[in-house]
Amino acid sequence: MGRQALCIFNCRFLPPTIGINFITDMAKRNGNGNGCPVPKGILVIVGGAEEKELEKEKEKSEEQETSDKRMTETGHEKHEVLKAVVKLMERKESPLIEVITTASGDPEGSFSDYKKIFGELGVRRVHHIHHNSRGEVLDDKLEKRVAEADAFFFTGGDQLKLTSIYGGTSFLTDLKNRYISDNIIIAGTSAGAMAMSTPMIYAGNKDVQQISSEIKITTGLEFLKDVCIDTHFVDRGRFVRMAQVIETNPSCIGIGIEEDTAIVVRNGLEAEVIGSGMIIVIDGFHIRETNIEEFTEKKVMAVRDLKVHILSRGHQYIIPQCNPPHH
Repeated sequence: MGRQALCIFNCRFLPPTIGINFITDMAKRNGNGNGCPVPKGILVIVGGAEEKELEKEKEKSEEQETSDKRMTETGHEKHEVLKAVVKLMERKESPLIEVITTASGDPEGSFSDYKKIFGELGVRRVHHIHHNSRGEVLDDKLEKRVAEADAFFFTGGDQLKLTSIYGGTSFLTDLKNRYISDNIIIAGTSAGAMAMSTPMIYAGNKDVQQISSEIKITTGLEFLKDVCIDTHFVDRGRFVRMAQVIETNPSCIGIGIEEDTAIVVRNGLEAEVIGSGMIIVIDGFHIRETNIEEFTEKKVMAVRDLKVHILSRGHQYIIPQCNPPHH
C-alpha cells in the first residue's frame, strides 16, 4: 500500500486553544495532488498501564486517593483513555471491538480484563483474536471479522510477536485497507502501541541505552511511518534510548508516551494528547553532530541539537512527513 499520510514538511505543536479544524484544513491544503491517501480511520496509541478498573464499592488506597486528587486538579477524566476508544466508534448501537492479544504472555487473562472494562463502558460485543504462530494466522479466515469490527485493540506484551506473526499477512493488509477507507479505530497499548510505528524498538533497556548500537529496532506494523513510538516512557526512564533511535534515524521523530496517557491520531498525522500524563516528542532534523558512527567501540552515545517537546492533555501536534510520497 502507499503512504498513509500527507506530506507536511514542517512540524509544530499547538496549544489546546487552537482548534483541530485549523489543523485539518491545513493538512488538506498541503495534501492536494500529492498522491498520499488520507486515512479515514483513527489511531489511539496508549503508553501502557491505562486504568482498567471502574471504582465501585472497594476501599480506596492512599495511592489511589492521591491519584484521584491529581486527576481532579488537572481536569483529567477517570478512565479517559479507554473511554476514548469507545466514544470514537461511529456505530452507536451494538459496536464491536476485536481485542488482539497475540503479544501477550497471558492472552486469556488479558482478554478477560479488557472484555470486562469495555463491557462496563457499554460495549457488549467484545471478541478475541489470538495467534501463537505465523502459520496460525496464515490459515485463519479473518476477512469477515476484519470487515465487521468497529475497533481493533492490540494489548501489551512482546511487540516482536506482533510484527513477526502479522507482517506481510492478508490480515494486516485488510486491516490497513480498512484503516485507510473506513471510519474505524485502531488502538494499542504498551507493546501494542509500539508495534504501530516504524521504526519499532524491540530490545535495549535502561541499563544499556546509553551505549551506541545497543538499542535494537526493526520494521513495525507501519500505521505510522517515520515515527518511533515508545511507551511507559517517563515511568521507565526511556528518554535516552529514544534519543539513540532518533540519532540513528534523524528523518524520523520519536514519541514517548507516559502511562495512562495516549495520542489520538486523525487523518494520519494530527495527534492530540489525552489521559493523565504527558508525551515527549524528540526530533533530530537539526542534529549537527553525533558519535554514532563509532558504535564498534561501544562508546557512550553523544548527540547535539535534538529538539524536544513536552505535551500534555489537550495539546495537539502535527506529525511531520519529510519523505516524498512513493510506492
